[in-house]
Amino acid sequence: MDLLHWKLFPLLALLASFLFFFYIQDSSKSSQSGCSLFPHSHYWIASKRIVTPQGIISGAVEIKGGSIVSIVKNKDWSGKFKQVVDYGNAVVMPGLIDVHAHLDDPGRAEWEGFPSGTKAAAAGGITTLIDMPLNNFPSTVSTETLKLKIEAAEKSIYVDVGFWGGLVPENAFNATALEALLDAGVHGLKSFMCPSGINDFPMTDARHIKAGLSVLAKYKRPLLVHSEIQSVVESHLETEDGGGDPRSYSTYLKTRPPSWEEAAVRELLTVTKDTRSGGPAEGAHLHVVHLSDASSSLDLIKEAKRRGDSITVETCPHYLAFSAEEIPDGDTRFKCAPPIRDAANKEKLWNALMEGDIDMLSSDHSPTVPELKLLNDGNFLKAWGGISSIQFVLPVTWSYGQKYGITLEQLVSWWSERPAKLAGQHSKVKFLKLSFYICISINPPSPFSGALRMNNLEMTTTLFREP
Repeated sequence: MDLLHWKLFPLLALLASFLFFFYIQDSSKSSQSGCSLFPHSHYWIASKRIVTPQGIISGAVEIKGGSIVSIVKNKDWSGKFKQVVDYGNAVVMPGLIDVHAHLDDPGRAEWEGFPSGTKAAAAGGITTLIDMPLNNFPSTVSTETLKLKIEAAEKSIYVDVGFWGGLVPENAFNATALEALLDAGVHGLKSFMCPSGINDFPMTDARHIKAGLSVLAKYKRPLLVHSEIQSVVESHLETEDGGGDPRSYSTYLKTRPPSWEEAAVRELLTVTKDTRSGGPAEGAHLHVVHLSDASSSLDLIKEAKRRGDSITVETCPHYLAFSAEEIPDGDTRFKCAPPIRDAANKEKLWNALMEGDIDMLSSDHSPTVPELKLLNDGNFLKAWGGISSIQFVLPVTWSYGQKYGITLEQLVSWWSERPAKLAGQHSKVKFLKLSFYICISINPPSPFSGALRMNNLEMTTTLFREP
């Protein structure tokens, strides 16, 4: 059961009706099958609120042969076209691009395979996801293992899917191997600065990252980094030797303090200077994934940006929706790394996102089997860390963001435009060539606060192929 289920029960009825469309499709068909909710090959989707780079317009999106071919304003199309699907005041916007998801085919499909993972993504408005190189087995660290990943995905996906490759000690200093992996089509590389929990995906340090950036510079692709460095002092709390009540979330929280993130970012910044204009790794880019610490770690990243380092940072909806104080004892669904921190930190994350210091959002969808979450024991120190929530990220962002006055344009920037640029999806950055749209109906705010207000957001998704 997903972590967010306990607060998002009203969402289930909506998702059930939406998922019905996907389940009646032949499960052997891929996202490239050209499936559509509409029977016509040439038609228009009309709305009074279409989100474009030039702002929100009233008009229509022209679809021909399964592809978006034009966008026209209201005065240019009204009454002229046949086969118009009019969404009225509903919002038409680009589909979400999730650059951080773990779909565990091949090898651990029981955790989450491509069919269920991409159906869940589509249900939540995510129409492109870039899959992480670990949790599947073997990890995606070579051309051979990438081929296995692609074979597992073929004919099993319901949205566009791409792949990150792994930067690990065994390939970090082998430029030929890394170039082969990049030539084979990965969008960039991913590494961990602390133990990943996956045996065939060991941690890296600044030496490995520096070497990886030098190769990535030639391809102008990013390196994504899990930025925590394990402290020997705090790590003792993870043992059985007097680490506090393992069912208490506060016990787990103490084992991964903000200083872990700060230490990792400090080490990263010793090499990101190479990415500056004229530097030896100019063209490479470093991206800090799932930032949890909104204080010292974020301050360091902001300073690096001011100096001209090529660096960006993301955070995730679970850090924006929850806080440590409200996590019940034994509810290991909330365990992730880095951890969900206190309410004051959550407020700082929101402020940083609104001010543009955090560049984008991702799900960090990291499912596993219920047995590894130790739901019955409730032991935070031993349970698998990872939150499964890919289908909820859009409504969570929108609903919790109402307090901060988020706009549709910001939603598109955080979830579509900037992730597309990070992953090198240049055709998707251009509005006319986005491969998917999602229509959402947003009603006036509810007087109720707290849990997600699904009566404020109804979704239907129409799938379109890119030319």
